[in-house]
Amino acid sequence: MRLKGKTALVTGAAQGFGFGIAETFVREGARVAVLDINGDKAKEAAKAIGRKAFAVTCDVGKAKSVDKAVEKIIAKFGRLDIVVNNAGTTHRNKPMTEVTEEEFDRIFAVNVKSIYLMARATVPHFREHGGGVILNIGSTAGLRPRPGLTWYNGSKGAANLISQSMAVELAPDKIRVNAIAPVAGETPLLATFMGEDTPERRKAFTSTIPWGRFSTPQDIANAALFLCSDEADMVTGSVLAVDGGRCV
Repeated sequence: MRLKGKTALVTGAAQGFGFGIAETFVREGARVAVLDINGDKAKEAAKAIGRKAFAVTCDVGKAKSVDKAVEKIIAKFGRLDIVVNNAGTTHRNKPMTEVTEEEFDRIFAVNVKSIYLMARATVPHFREHGGGVILNIGSTAGLRPRPGLTWYNGSKGAANLISQSMAVELAPDKIRVNAIAPVAGETPLLATFMGEDTPERRKAFTSTIPWGRFSTPQDIANAALFLCSDEADMVTGSVLAVDGGRCV
């Protein structure tokens, strides 16, 4: 078991990539806090994963909610070793000037501000305990953007770069920080990325992926497992593209 004895926090873990990561981490020996804005879905996910999973309701874009969630997790488990900032949202694929201010604000709150809030809540704990691991789920959208998703692309570009900057700043504290940049995946957000879920749109999206398919939650979970394990002790500041060759 590659995460035996570790305690992890995974945001947006009720479904999609987050659920896959949480499930894999538990299978590899970790205790996992399943965070999601939908408390009922978080409970369902934790129950499905098993007794080492613990559901916590949290809006990652709000400071009080993040602080309360982290306090609750540390109180229950005694310590925290791994933070996975997976929660994400997007606007529907459409012209950039048609995205509303409300949509824009929510995207940057969930995709960018959440990393700041979670770091503020957990880095002092990591420092006190001699280190830790932070993994941010960025996107290939921040490396090779698609039209119609400009503001989402920008938020993920920020997540990718923030991860690298955090890694440099936190290295003296033995806190590793990396990011994963997934290509479009089989998750509930897929239809929003495409604008509409049709065979033609799917074919157009997959035609840009040399490997010939979308990513899956297990693809991302496998990469997350390595980056959050002790096997990756020398890996920090990386943005790992799990993209079937799309960004080559």
